[in-house]
Amino acid sequence: MQKKDFVVRFAGEGGQGMVTSAEALAQAAALAGYYAQTFTTFPSQIMGGPTWAQARISTTPILSAGDELDILVCFNKEAYHLHAEEVREGGVVIYNSQVFQLEESSSAVGIPVDELAKATGNPRAANMVILGALAHLVSWPQEHLTSFVRQRFARGRPDDAAIIKSNVQALDLGRQRAAEAGLTLGELAPPKKPPYQQIMVKGNDALALGALAAGLDFYIGYPISPATPILVFMQRNLVGPGKFVYQASSEIEAINTIVGAGFAGKKAMTATSGPGFSLMHEGIGLAWMAEVPCVIVDVQRGGPATGLPTKTEQSDLLSALHPAHGDVMLPVIAPGSIEECFYAAIWALNWAERYQGPVVLLSEHMLSERTENIRKPDLSVVTVESRLVYQGSNGYHRYEARELSPMPVPGGPGAYVANGSEHDAMGDTTHLSQRHIHMTERRFSKLKLLTDGTFELENPEESVVLMPWGGSKGPSREAYTLLIQDGYRLGWAFTMFLQPLPPKLLEELRKKELVIVPELNYVGQFSSYLRSLGVKAVSITQFTGLPFKVLDLVRRVAAVAQSHRERMVRV
Repeated sequence: MQKKDFVVRFAGEGGQGMVTSAEALAQAAALAGYYAQTFTTFPSQIMGGPTWAQARISTTPILSAGDELDILVCFNKEAYHLHAEEVREGGVVIYNSQVFQLEESSSAVGIPVDELAKATGNPRAANMVILGALAHLVSWPQEHLTSFVRQRFARGRPDDAAIIKSNVQALDLGRQRAAEAGLTLGELAPPKKPPYQQIMVKGNDALALGALAAGLDFYIGYPISPATPILVFMQRNLVGPGKFVYQASSEIEAINTIVGAGFAGKKAMTATSGPGFSLMHEGIGLAWMAEVPCVIVDVQRGGPATGLPTKTEQSDLLSALHPAHGDVMLPVIAPGSIEECFYAAIWALNWAERYQGPVVLLSEHMLSERTENIRKPDLSVVTVESRLVYQGSNGYHRYEARELSPMPVPGGPGAYVANGSEHDAMGDTTHLSQRHIHMTERRFSKLKLLTDGTFELENPEESVVLMPWGGSKGPSREAYTLLIQDGYRLGWAFTMFLQPLPPKLLEELRKKELVIVPELNYVGQFSSYLRSLGVKAVSITQFTGLPFKVLDLVRRVAAVAQSHRERMVRV
């Protein structure tokens, strides 16, 4: 029987090429017509430390990085000891026999990776030796990999032909060594190409592309893991008349600069992670008080403090909802997939322009560094919004209305004065109680303009619902499918629009006996927020710095649902 899915993990120390290997395998698979997804985790130092990257290849769309390993590729002995127990029964271990030796085994093959790479005349072709061995194990046609090599290294340089030849030779040598070991995992089924165009993209890049599609004018950022690639992308791609990108000297400078850009009429965005987001809180409060459109991307990582800079977590939700002192509650959008990263950025900029205020876009490390082939976005169906701009005569008081009013832009007609103090209808500082009441109600009432978020709801008749948020969507959805196949009665709900929640979805959730929320934090942040809205919610939490495993979620969701039903029977 042909395999429809296989998972490979490359493990070793930072700098040994694990990420390159995983991404090369995924790109080659996508080029051949398969679905592919990667996941990477590494320590925070520049070089060294235990690092691993995983690639999952499938004939059907992929929701998670995969649980058990079909193949483990070890670049050192420590990696073998750390990861060997996750290899499934019947799986294979490939190791670099020049670095360490394992006892003779029917499920392990040692390959002198560096020696074979040097034999091609290209010592840098070691990754291709490994990919050739992997291809043999799943009976993958060599053409899938050689096509990838030709496309990757044909760059118009004088030595392109020699580089391509050496890499193809490395593939052949790796395949030959695996064949000599007599190991196989069976045959991977042929790909089923989808009837639409695809692109291979990382989450951070998808988010940045969405911002460009929404008409972003101005980007300021300060380097911080795992948000830095967004800054790098913008420096290369946000170019042209009226566009501006700058690396700030701090997160405080970044937030206040985009508030200034929003004040001047530009679509502005910054991106950071937990520690930087904390430093931005006062500036975000200014944007809320002055009603200035801007977008703050928080690519979540483990915390608090420096925490786990290169691990994943979903622990910034509560601070995203209330990032400043006083009465503040910001719109929050949290994509659950690489494809949703693209559209989330468009929604975030549109919402900021529409309600004239700051919007938080919550991504996560597990999305930011993940590579995946997704449907190529259709820009013809993308709606781009811009703020209402005042076109009248001078004397206009922007803040006089109880709700949204056109926004004067400096240099145009109308008074535009606003600061961090409470203000009157014109924008001048005031301490009068009735003015503070008026302005507070005005700021919160504008959130009613943001109730058009979309959502998923399946099996709405069920009283128990599984509702993840953010990047936990994929593993949760896979777990949900398995539970339904096993006969469990369970509903499904998901939205990337966390605040404000789509009203119809909130109405449905309030009817449920229990809403189960898988989330990567200790205190159960999303379920506590849902409870504040009148939803009977409980969390399944994990705070390891890694995503959920599907089978673990199946077990834990089933246990929570069963416990609830037993309790309801007793009542």
